[in-house]
Amino acid sequence: MAQLIRSGFSGRVTKSGVLGAARSMSTAWWSHVEPAAKDPILGVTEAFLADPSPNKVNVGVGAYRDDNGKPVVLGCVREAERRIAGNLNMEYLPMGGSVKMVEETLKLAYGENSDLIKDKRIAAVQALSGTGACRLFADFQKRFSPDSQIYIPVPTWSNHHNIWRDANVPQRTFHYYHPESKGLDFASLMDDVKNAPNGSFFLLHACAHNPTGVDPTEEQWKEISYQFKVKGHYALFDMAYQGFASGDPERDAKSIRIFLEDGHLIGCAQSYAKNMGLYGQRVGCLSMVCEDEKQAVAVKSQLQQIARPMYSNPPIHGALVVSIILTDPDLKKLWLKEVKGMADRIIGMRTALRENLEKLGSPLSWEHITKQIGMFCYSGMTPEQVDRLTNEFHIYLTRNGRISMAGVTTGNVGYLANAIHEVTKTA
Repeated sequence: MAQLIRSGFSGRVTKSGVLGAARSMSTAWWSHVEPAAKDPILGVTEAFLADPSPNKVNVGVGAYRDDNGKPVVLGCVREAERRIAGNLNMEYLPMGGSVKMVEETLKLAYGENSDLIKDKRIAAVQALSGTGACRLFADFQKRFSPDSQIYIPVPTWSNHHNIWRDANVPQRTFHYYHPESKGLDFASLMDDVKNAPNGSFFLLHACAHNPTGVDPTEEQWKEISYQFKVKGHYALFDMAYQGFASGDPERDAKSIRIFLEDGHLIGCAQSYAKNMGLYGQRVGCLSMVCEDEKQAVAVKSQLQQIARPMYSNPPIHGALVVSIILTDPDLKKLWLKEVKGMADRIIGMRTALRENLEKLGSPLSWEHITKQIGMFCYSGMTPEQVDRLTNEFHIYLTRNGRISMAGVTTGNVGYLANAIHEVTKTA
């Protein structure tokens, strides 16, 4: 009514007319909203599920499968669930999450006898898996270093770009993958580290780089750490695959330990999606090494303040599962055995895929399949070749050629190799 009066309307205003105008306005509220683009990874599964072919193969999504292509619930997780069922707890966790889960998670990343843990120099909170940990850090970066930017490797997990974009942190990139060698472009990486402004933020994959499966060697990590020290750069490690890469959590944390030995104040995003199979529980941790205990208390309090309007406090169930497994010596021993079993199966499938391709007489080198590590193989196939795999052979993967080795089994590796050979033999 007020709008009609202000606009100079002098006629008779009826109740039905006002209601009609209101309805018209309300129906226009969201008319400008367009459908979002499909997620490049999750869209693969949608297409796979819609395909009626009995020969279809999904090597797109990063979730572990056994040699029958079935999801796996680890034995240690089943036992933890049994114990939880006998002592149900539905109460809120603190904003920072489960203290016990965080304590045990820090030991995995920083070492069982870490002085940083003993000296209480690490600010850490439970997070919504690795994605949530990265997002908490991105918002913290924006709030307390508002003029900074983040250097992200090319390529990287696609969601990294979304996370820092939505936190309004400007992004830059640095060289990482070398397409010709299908390995690490170490020289260009080091040049980018040297040429970045002093005190820049860098996102690093601690192990099993996603999507390439290409990791620096121990000596290369030492050189990277040294150059970070010279330039005063800050490293946030995204460690989504600890234990899942090599089968040894200590070995997979080597990059972080090298930086710690050199005195860096690092950040670390951890997740239990892959290494415990807790995909749907969304349990992880963000930790930040500080100069002293006082600073750690302040940083943790600010991380909790960022989390409060996002989700208030994290979910309890996954945290209980992790806590039970990591604090029980027998269950932890079983977990270490089971995570090594998952890693070993994937390593075995890498060998089988390479051998099958070589037996087919492929003119290409497939050495990179076994040199890369972790869940993914960056095959080197072009988007057009991937399209042929999908259209002609009903094999589903992302168009950048990333193969989830967790989807490869003894039952489909021959079919997969033959299809890859067919679409690449004239390359």
